[in-house]
Amino acid sequence: MKLEGKVAIVTGSTSGMGRATAKLFAEEGAKVVVTGRNEERAKACVDDIKAAGNEAMYVIVDTSKLEDLQKLVDATMEAYGTIDILVNNAGMLSMSTLQDVSLEEWQNVFDVNVTSALRLTQLVAPIMKAKGKGVIVNTASVASFAAHHGFAAYISSKHAMAGLSKSMAWELGPEIRVNAIAPGLIHTAMVDSIGGVGALQGMIDNCPVKRAGQPEDIATTALFLASDDSSFIDGQVIKVDGGFEC
Repeated sequence: MKLEGKVAIVTGSTSGMGRATAKLFAEEGAKVVVTGRNEERAKACVDDIKAAGNEAMYVIVDTSKLEDLQKLVDATMEAYGTIDILVNNAGMLSMSTLQDVSLEEWQNVFDVNVTSALRLTQLVAPIMKAKGKGVIVNTASVASFAAHHGFAAYISSKHAMAGLSKSMAWELGPEIRVNAIAPGLIHTAMVDSIGGVGALQGMIDNCPVKRAGQPEDIATTALFLASDDSSFIDGQVIKVDGGFEC
């Protein structure tokens, strides 16, 4: 197993890409800490992992609240004694245009999509450095590379995540590797909230594989980046988008 004996925090892991990643990491031997705001979904994810004979726990976290991030790290250390892998996956969507986005919405998007990743990294990096090894995987987006009408806060936050990931790699190496995944159209609850895959048919039409991605497509990439299989990959933003941004 690729993650045997590792302890992994996966934020935003009660549904979608995060949930698929948490389950795959557990299957590969990691003790996984599931996080989210909905306790029913968090418990269901952990129950699924344990039913398969693997190890997990959950911590209810609002990633926009710095005190919750400290609580998450403290709970993980109390339960498992270390942290080997951090997946900064929690995120939120904003569809407001440049003229319409409020400063409150702008700040909330950045708090969840960027600042939480910065703060959690600040908290776990000393633990990883002391061990001499660690991996951080951030969730960016195809929106990290291009812009479209609307989505001003979201697109800006994902550009920031790409830059932050590269800065993390430079500052945390050589002990800690940091990479980011840039998903394209992935069929998740977030996509369903804006009309589903059908509402984004243009993205399917404009990518070579002609389909939407599934959460498992992201999970397998996260596993690769979290494992020693990618030991010479650092500071990269890897597109998993069916070729949409090729």
